[in-house]
Amino acid sequence: MTTTTPTARPVPPQVVKELLTLDDAGRPAVPVTDDEGGAPLRCCLRHSRPGERIALVSYAPLRRWAAETGVDPGAYDERGPVFVHAQECAGPECAGPECAGPEGGGLPFTRAHRVLRRYSADGRILGGRLVEAPEDFGPALGEAFADPAVALVHVRAVEYGCFLYEVRRG
Repeated sequence: MTTTTPTARPVPPQVVKELLTLDDAGRPAVPVTDDEGGAPLRCCLRHSRPGERIALVSYAPLRRWAAETGVDPGAYDERGPVFVHAQECAGPECAGPECAGPEGGGLPFTRAHRVLRRYSADGRILGGRLVEAPEDFGPALGEAFADPAVALVHVRAVEYGCFLYEVRRG
């Protein structure tokens, strides 16, 4: 079992820059002004604010992790839509009302049902778990990392299956 507090990992700034040039589906980003706000931004792990410039890009999180670690995700390589800032982003600022606070262990985007998808060190899915309440995120991640075969966990939206962020062992 992990003894450290789980940390949500945003899409790194260099990867955001790459995705804005050409995303993981081979398309250039199309920035828009978010008039209403509320889009879950994966670059800073908060919801967008009205008037911010954002882009919806295709992102392959497991593919990028696999490239870092030298494994082949095989058929588990998938990509999907994520919102990011359309320009340089300051990164996570998870301290406001858009964050879960102590109930979610300080993790973002815990105020809705989420799926925690577990992956092994060779990039294979080891299972998943539905998490319904903010206070259940910490224990669910602790349970995931209690399995020594789990290398990382993807937190995903239930409604669309979209990737929100990853948590890595240690």
